[in-house]
Amino acid sequence: MHVVMFGDQHVETLGGAQVSMRLQRRFLERAGHTVTVVAPAVHGQRGRSIAPDAAYLDIPSMPITPDREYSLAWPGRRTDRWVDAALAARPPVEVVHVQADFWGAFIGHRYAARHGLPVVHTMHNRVDVGIEATAPFPKTVLRVLNAWQRRALKAPAPSRTAGSDGWAFLRRFAGAADAVTTPSAHFARRLELHGVVPGGRRGVPRPHYGDSRVDVIWNGIDDDILATALADAPAARAPGRPRFVWLGRMSPEKRLLPFLEAIAEASVDADVEIIGGGGQLRAARRIVEKHGLGASPGAGPRVRFAGRLSYAETLRRIAAADAVVQTSIGFETQGMTIFEAASLGTPSVISDPDLAAELGSGFWPVGDGQRADASTGALAAALRAAAADIAAGAPRVPDPGIRDRFRQSSRTAAMLEVYARVTGP
Repeated sequence: MHVVMFGDQHVETLGGAQVSMRLQRRFLERAGHTVTVVAPAVHGQRGRSIAPDAAYLDIPSMPITPDREYSLAWPGRRTDRWVDAALAARPPVEVVHVQADFWGAFIGHRYAARHGLPVVHTMHNRVDVGIEATAPFPKTVLRVLNAWQRRALKAPAPSRTAGSDGWAFLRRFAGAADAVTTPSAHFARRLELHGVVPGGRRGVPRPHYGDSRVDVIWNGIDDDILATALADAPAARAPGRPRFVWLGRMSPEKRLLPFLEAIAEASVDADVEIIGGGGQLRAARRIVEKHGLGASPGAGPRVRFAGRLSYAETLRRIAAADAVVQTSIGFETQGMTIFEAASLGTPSVISDPDLAAELGSGFWPVGDGQRADASTGALAAALRAAAADIAAGAPRVPDPGIRDRFRQSSRTAAMLEVYARVTGP
């Protein structure tokens, strides 16, 4: 089977969807399938550092962030012609797998419609929450996006695709898809509640699990890297102060800055490692300097910025930590870091109660654990509780069953069932 994946950003850039797509590609190829990944070309130093790869089709693009890592490929007839010509030289395509929210999704759906191909659309993100957290005048931005989408997809506007909010935007994509998948049960429930269900343009029958029409398939972790990380993990906790790690993209929806303010307020006697990069790095460093968190020689928190690390090294740091801290609220559809941590036996401090419910056990909740609490005080209290438990030798313990359920081999097998369903007679 030849699967063509479409993404908003190149899979060698930073981001949970990109990590997931790289893993899916590797394990689909391991199972004997062909994968092509279509995404915008990367500019700057990051683009020059990406090794040539025959599986990548890098669409001509323009950089959209100051560091030139993230790019936009304009959906239109010129891009359509470029994609058609590039894919014409490859084996016949059996299924289009869209794993994008914006221009990558437009381009992928347009390609599938031109060639009469089935579409699986994986919805990784809460578009409404992400735009509200990152854009000024979010309602205006969503109206513009919906208008752009209707024009790009040449979508009609019956009642189920009318509207200009984030859910209308997702409904329009779902209506053009033969299957919709999502990496968590809580996001699947939200999608279905808002009518974001597959339209089944090709009339493909799909099994229903209860009333669900959205397939829940977790993003996974590389089996081999997990095995290596587990083999290299320390047999016992190294002595020393509690060790927290925060990792991810440094952007507003991830709430790194409130986390640093909470660290200062909590005044825990702990080491804190920040892994990742992004637009809020300077602001984060200013907070650390303001509160004197950078190099405390005695009691109190000590914060260190590790920068961007390889995936394998990141897992090693997670395994060596006492707790991973997850701070975004309402934005994550799965929260990969807490599942990676649980697979390695590391508990988490979790701000989002939906993610906590998905994980099940092995965490300290922020607030009462039932309702989201974005206050600095609630996060500081959770950090103090975690530090106290860790120092006392009584940390929370993750569910050991997460490890097998999170392996990418099992996730790929589940996705292949979806591909077979939409491509079958």
